[in-house]
Amino acid sequence: MAGSITTSLAFTVRRRKPELVAPAKPTPHEFKQLSDIDDQEGLRFQIPVIQFYKYDPSMHGKDPVKVIREALAQTLVFYYPFAGRLREGPGRKLVVECTGEGVVFIEADADVTLQQFGDALQPPFPCLEELLFDVPGSGGVLNCPLLLIQVTRLKCGGFIFALRLNHTMSDAAGLVQFMTAVGRWRVERVLHSSSPCGRDTFSTQGIHRA
Repeated sequence: MAGSITTSLAFTVRRRKPELVAPAKPTPHEFKQLSDIDDQEGLRFQIPVIQFYKYDPSMHGKDPVKVIREALAQTLVFYYPFAGRLREGPGRKLVVECTGEGVVFIEADADVTLQQFGDALQPPFPCLEELLFDVPGSGGVLNCPLLLIQVTRLKCGGFIFALRLNHTMSDAAGLVQFMTAVGRWRVERVLHSSSPCGRDTFSTQGIHRA
């Protein structure tokens, strides 16, 4: 049972078994060293992002989970370091091994509507642990998936997109760049007019830092 955003809101989230979504095509197996800025001790943690999407009539009969999963796989072809794993070298220097293993993806359903969350969709969300499940063994900085994504369908036809990112890999600008690429592919396929109606919760840093 999830926590509440409004005083009495409680709901159940049913999740399928987590899976790995790998790039849709083969990608280079190589090692990319992080910059001295990126591998600072203070950046070695996970950051959450959550977005709420209202029902779009043009989505009738279409599954946002399937579309987003496919868009993610296609986007990872170009952003393939996200599908790899962080390793630690001499002097604790961080290196991304581009293994192509993939990112964690969770499909879920919740017996709640977007309207029940109320008008002010702002962090912190007491139910975040239900909408962004912490898969055991996935939350480390080293040797773990660099992204965890959960897409939760809502009773009203809308959905919630939640993401957890290894902060050493990207700042806000870089994450927006990656998500824009996912969104462009997604829009080309099916989701023509769904737009976020909530706020993102991530820190300020990028994939490529100057």
